[in-house]
Amino acid sequence: MRPIPVTAAIALGIVLMLPACNSSRAVKGGAVGAGVGAGAGAIIGNQFGDRGTAIGAIIGAAVGGTTGALIGRHMDKQAEELRADLEGATITRVGEGIRITFDSGLLFAVNESSLSGTAQGNLMKLATTLNKYDDTEVLVEGHTDADGADEMNQALSMRRARQVSTFLVGEGVLSTRLSTAGYGEAQPVSDNANAEGKAANRRVEIAIYANKRMKRAAERGQL
Repeated sequence: MRPIPVTAAIALGIVLMLPACNSSRAVKGGAVGAGVGAGAGAIIGNQFGDRGTAIGAIIGAAVGGTTGALIGRHMDKQAEELRADLEGATITRVGEGIRITFDSGLLFAVNESSLSGTAQGNLMKLATTLNKYDDTEVLVEGHTDADGADEMNQALSMRRARQVSTFLVGEGVLSTRLSTAGYGEAQPVSDNANAEGKAANRRVEIAIYANKRMKRAAERGQL
């Protein structure tokens, strides 16, 4: 068996000591250069990075090298289509994956988990792209600001993530590709002391990264 790099061993040791996040299904991910995987990467991102678990999942699923470069170019095409289609969303290419950030105001009314009409239009377009590029895994995360009780925010963030995932499944995205997680107020991206910061923290993030089929195609130079 190929020895695990020291950095990977440290990361895996950290992961084993950390509590699991509140998620509906463990985030899937193939073998990676760092020896971690998408799920472990998400946890590491949660605990040690300031960019959150969506970024961690993408980093954890990366393979690197020539294979990773081919995956990255494939993701470039998908990201460009998403930028053209998704009104008001922020599309960021990260390594070998894509992060989509929706301000929760674009998707939900305050303290609600029912999708707005505008949200449904955006998610229909997202589903179309996901169905076109069906060789990816998708992590959907809900986040809130710090107003209200922790338990309420945790539950709301999870309901919102599940609502987005359920809608995508209704538009033909395979449920086996989707994972959902709710983090409540635990992963702020801005200061909760002011209105602008709170608005930034109320969001849904979606991480898109290669599945095993895409990785195999890239390894064969067929991507």
